[in-house]
Amino acid sequence: MLILLVLLDGFESTVLPRRITRRWRPTRLYFQSTWRLWRRAAALLPAGRYRENALGVFGPLALLGLFGVWIFTLILGFASIHRGLATLSAGSDFRDYLYMSGETIFTLGYGDVTPDSFSGKFLAVIEAGLGFGFMAVIIGYLPVLYQSFSRREQTIALLDGRAGSPPTAAEFVRRLGVKGACGELERILPEWELWCAELLESHLSFPVLGFYRSQHDNQSWLATLATILDVSALLVITGGDEYRRRAELTFAMARHASVDLCLVLWLPPGNDPAERLTATEAQQLFALRSQGDLSPEHLERLNELRALYEPFLQALADFFRFRLPGFVPDRAMPDNWQTSPWSRRAPGITDLANIGADEASHFG
Repeated sequence: MLILLVLLDGFESTVLPRRITRRWRPTRLYFQSTWRLWRRAAALLPAGRYRENALGVFGPLALLGLFGVWIFTLILGFASIHRGLATLSAGSDFRDYLYMSGETIFTLGYGDVTPDSFSGKFLAVIEAGLGFGFMAVIIGYLPVLYQSFSRREQTIALLDGRAGSPPTAAEFVRRLGVKGACGELERILPEWELWCAELLESHLSFPVLGFYRSQHDNQSWLATLATILDVSALLVITGGDEYRRRAELTFAMARHASVDLCLVLWLPPGNDPAERLTATEAQQLFALRSQGDLSPEHLERLNELRALYEPFLQALADFFRFRLPGFVPDRAMPDNWQTSPWSRRAPGITDLANIGADEASHFG
C-alpha cells in the first residue's frame, strides 16, 4: 500500500497535467504542514529582506524534501515486503532488509546483502527497475518546472519599467500617458491575457510553483496578477471601444486564474483588512485615465468589478505571505532598474528626455 500510494502520488504530481480534485493527498498534506511550520518560523525573523529570503527558500527546499520522502517510502515499502517474505537468511533484522532495499532501489549493487530465495531476487529486480524509472521521472520533472518559472518571471520583470516595483495600476496609467503610447495597450493586453493563461495552466499542473518567489522582494506573481486585474477593470470602465473588449477578455482570463488558484489550494475567499482604493485615490486614478471627474456610476461599477477578484487575491496573499499592492503606490519608490549598489540613482523614465548626450551615454 505504501508503494502504490507513492506511485499514485508521484504520477498525479509530476506526470498528470490536470488538477486533482481529491482533497486528501500526500503531496498536499506535506506542503500544507511544512509551509505552516515554515511560515511560523519565518515570522520570527525581522520583516524585510531576511524574512523574504527565508520564505523564498521554502519552494525549492520543500520540493527536494518531497522527493526524499517519496524515495524513503518506497524503500520502506519494499523492505517490508522482503521482511514478510523472509528473503534474507535467518537472523536478519529489519535494518538488514531496509539496507538491502535501499541499495537495490539506488542500483548500487554492493552484493554484501542479497536475497536468498527466488521470490526475493524477483522482487529485487522489480524494485531496481521501478526505482530507476521513478527517479528518472522526478529528475526530468525539474527542467519542466523551472522552464515554467522562467516564463512566468518574464512578464513580472517587464512590469518594472511600465508600472513600478511593486507594480500598481496608477503608475502604469501615469507612465503610459506620459509616454503618449496609448497604442501600446493593443500589444500589452493580449500579452497579459496569454501570461494569465500560462499562469493558470502551470500553477494548476504544478501548484508548487506558487511557492517560488521572484528575484526581487518587491515583485511577485500575485502583485502582477493584481495589477493586470486592476488595469483591466479600469479600462473596462473608462477605455474606448477599441480597448474595452480587449480589456474585458484580459480581465476574464486574469479573474479565472485567481479563482482557480484558490480552488486548487482549497482557499476560501478572504477579506481585505485595508481598503486598496480610497475615494480620493479613485478620483486621482480616473483623472489620470479619462481626464475627467469620477462619477458615482463609475465608482460603483469599479467596486463591482473589484468584488469579483479581490477576495481571491487576498486569500492567496494571506496563504503565500505576499503583500497585495494597492491601486496607487504608497510612496514614491525607484524602480529596480534605477537602483545599483555601485552608483548613484539612475533617472526616471520621464527624465530621460532631459538628459544630455554625454550623461545619457553614461547611463547606457
